[in-house]
Amino acid sequence: MPKSRLLTALVAALACGLAHAAAPAASVPEFVGTDAPMASNAIYFVMTDRFVNGDPSNDHRDQGGPHRTFDIPVPGAPKGESANIGYLGGDFKGVLDNAGYIRGMGFGAVWITPIVDNPDEAFTGGDPVSWGSKFTDRGKTGYHGYWGVNFYKLDEHLPSKGLDFRQFTAKMHAAGLKVVQDIVVNHGSPAFSMPVRQPQYGQIFDKDGRLIADEQNLPPYQLDPARNPLHRFYHAYDDLVQLSNNDDQSPAVLDYFVGAYEQWIGEGADAFRIDTISHMSTAFWKQFSARIRAKHPGFFMFGEAFDYSPDNIGQYTWPENGAISVLDFPLRGRLGDVFEHPDSDYAHLLDRLYLTNGPYQNPYELVTFYDNHDMARLNATDAGFIDANNFLFTARGIPAIYYGSETGFERGKAEHQGNRNYYGQQRIDAASKSPIYRQLKRIALLREKTPALQRGLMLPLRFAGNQAAFYRVYQKGDTHQIALVLLNKGDAVASFDIGEYLQPGRWTPALGGAAIDVAKGGSLHASVPAHDVQVYLLDATAKRADLAAELTRLMQERGHPTH
Repeated sequence: MPKSRLLTALVAALACGLAHAAAPAASVPEFVGTDAPMASNAIYFVMTDRFVNGDPSNDHRDQGGPHRTFDIPVPGAPKGESANIGYLGGDFKGVLDNAGYIRGMGFGAVWITPIVDNPDEAFTGGDPVSWGSKFTDRGKTGYHGYWGVNFYKLDEHLPSKGLDFRQFTAKMHAAGLKVVQDIVVNHGSPAFSMPVRQPQYGQIFDKDGRLIADEQNLPPYQLDPARNPLHRFYHAYDDLVQLSNNDDQSPAVLDYFVGAYEQWIGEGADAFRIDTISHMSTAFWKQFSARIRAKHPGFFMFGEAFDYSPDNIGQYTWPENGAISVLDFPLRGRLGDVFEHPDSDYAHLLDRLYLTNGPYQNPYELVTFYDNHDMARLNATDAGFIDANNFLFTARGIPAIYYGSETGFERGKAEHQGNRNYYGQQRIDAASKSPIYRQLKRIALLREKTPALQRGLMLPLRFAGNQAAFYRVYQKGDTHQIALVLLNKGDAVASFDIGEYLQPGRWTPALGGAAIDVAKGGSLHASVPAHDVQVYLLDATAKRADLAAELTRLMQERGHPTH
């Protein structure tokens, strides 16, 4: 071969080799439920005043004079039961002192009730509180934090010397815990119906302590915002009981609350839970979230729309309405149905997961729960709580547990029947004796170290009777994990035989036991004890064709079809 032709052939061969070397490897598709950082953290919800009194020096036991604020038992309690509508002393120090307890259970975030200044007297208007009453506030105090009067000022019952909010969040972060701040925007304190006007009630003060709004103990229809500047903060119609009703169309209202809550983010708040989000317009929330996230991109917020209709609450999650997640009330309703009743059917949960073309922007970012401070606590047996936790910490969503539920505290009790009772250090120290606590810790710690359970897509296989089986799959970057979750809420051992979409490989049981080798086309056979869970893990990409196709569909149809 002539030298020229030989040289040409060598150059061509070299070019071909370089081309093959430069060709990218086949890309691995992403299968992700959510990558929101908060999704990695299960949430422990503390009503701060009712958790632990870490510092008695901030109790203010003499506050309120004739309308005292400390330790006010609810009248009419049956023998041996109690509830309270006064302050009981819980504070930042009580939470911080138990950060290790919370973190050790497998939680990565603590949601605390509102921290802003509340009135210094018990309320004298409204209807009197009695045992089991609802929407009654006479004789009640702002121990819960939701009756804000100065949203820039810390309530005096919470901090200690050397432990203001900034120092509290810094120390919680050092303990490995994020802080979710409960915020209120739509209302302040009770504003009218008092026999004689009380200081602070129906009033709002600015950062410098100046009075900027005052309902002056007038019913809303008597307000005169056109002539009285102190009335302009409020709607001239009522909303919730006697609470002031902030005007969501007022630029001054928007400016005030954006400024206040930016202040608390600057002092360490990691996320917001928004109280009564449905009592203000989506137009307001779009502006509010845009301004918060302009300075804090990706800041996580979830709202409380106390509504079991997914179509009603889903709208808040849409981008045009602020892209704010919500508490998953529609699923919560079914959780109560299923786990309070031993003869229930797991199938009852399936249609409330909304894994494809549902009402939410992203169902994996919803905060899931089975009880809280505004409803009766879960009325279940120990086994029912264990089953509920096993589901909550393996299914889609970000689980939130109300303080005390780890031991079945005051189960079945509503607000004025003990729901918000004081927990205390003694109960925390004894928690490890509770089977609910032990099993919660087991499943929460597993979720904490398992990306697929935190952020993976959910593919249901079986929801029937006492059994549920589903995959969770997370595939992105260097993390490839398939989790097979098997749940048994029955009183007897349950046998599972899983072949559908099952990828061959060595499946490792995350909660103990022998690994199972699955051949191509084979099945996984497993037994799950009564009221228990098993999770098998395969750290591999989803290669099986029908599994990959289903996961692709779940990705494509994950959100609301018009968004």
